[in-house]
Amino acid sequence: MSAPPPVVAPPRLGPWSRTWRYLVAIGTGLVLWMFVTYDTVTYARPGHEGAISAMLVLDLVIGAAGTALLPLRRRYPVAVAGFVAALTVASSSAVGPATLALVSLSTRRRWREVLPVAGIWTAASFAYEYVYRDATLATPVQGPFYVTVVVALGIVVCGAVIAIGFYIGARRDLLASLRQRAEDAERAQEARAAQARDAERTRIAREMHDVLAHRISLVAMQAGGLAYRQDLTREQITESAEQIRDGAHRALGELREVLGVLRATGGGPGPVPTEREAPQPTLAELPALLADTVESGGHVHLDTSGLPTGGLLALADLPGTVSRTGFRILQEALTNARKHAPGHEVRVLLAGAPGDRLLLQTRNRLVAPGPAATPGSGLGLVGAAERAELVGGTLEHGPGPDGTYAVRVWLPWPT
Repeated sequence: MSAPPPVVAPPRLGPWSRTWRYLVAIGTGLVLWMFVTYDTVTYARPGHEGAISAMLVLDLVIGAAGTALLPLRRRYPVAVAGFVAALTVASSSAVGPATLALVSLSTRRRWREVLPVAGIWTAASFAYEYVYRDATLATPVQGPFYVTVVVALGIVVCGAVIAIGFYIGARRDLLASLRQRAEDAERAQEARAAQARDAERTRIAREMHDVLAHRISLVAMQAGGLAYRQDLTREQITESAEQIRDGAHRALGELREVLGVLRATGGGPGPVPTEREAPQPTLAELPALLADTVESGGHVHLDTSGLPTGGLLALADLPGTVSRTGFRILQEALTNARKHAPGHEVRVLLAGAPGDRLLLQTRNRLVAPGPAATPGSGLGLVGAAERAELVGGTLEHGPGPDGTYAVRVWLPWPT
């Protein structure tokens, strides 16, 4: 046997909702009382006029008592519905309140609560007709056929009232379920939007780290050269200072671009971007990256002998996401080499072929731990590994037996 449906708390009723329900209940009871009054006055037995008048007044009093119990029907649904249904034994005006109480009980859609009240309703209908008519009317009950018709009519009316209550309860549950689904969908949408914002902010933070770490390390290296070189001429000092100034300006410009995107995607106040986000660099810009390193006094050797004919031009068909990832990883590796092994040569190797994997490797001399030229977060290679995994690649780094430190990344190179 299936479990009964959970009881959903009925909605709160406003003043008008309560008023029209009570008006319908009272109006139904009064209409039935007027029919009973007409029937009683027409077919009353001689000599019973006083008793009949008292019974009609008592009928109204009992109906008013049943109406007074209706405000309690939600707190005590079974007790109120059963008691008001029992009042219909002696009161036709109580049928209206009994109907409203039974409908309210049926909205709970629990048969173990509804069936006993339905039995009281049916028994009260039969008792009212049989006892009342036999005691007060000149026309007595006409045999078992009349009793059967009365009982059947009472069952039909009771069934219709219960069906209305079940329909109202099912509709109420459906509306509550749809409302809950809408709230869940709204919360899920807000969670997805927050997750997307967090992912975008993480991406921008990575870009900020990659760009600024590279630029600031160049500025720090050039400034360090000015601090320790005592043999520079005035022209060389001026040239180095101009390089530091240009590097700082580039770093500020790139920082401004990244922060502009961050404000635009953060949903908060900020300038509305008038241009599209600047395109991210790819491996096609690798010569410019190496030129910046050389210009700042570094030593870089690029080996593209492992690439197909054309060298870097062969990477033109590489997917944009993979190419951008490769550029950022090489940028991070060069920045780390410049911070931890300043003045030593960095060997950059590119190898692979379409349909296989692209190998990007940087190797530099392993220097004993010491104060770095610029402070670092220690998370650069962690972010580089995440970048590689996002495009289906792998990254490894560490010292080798030959006294060098290598960073290797394998990226997919589809045909």
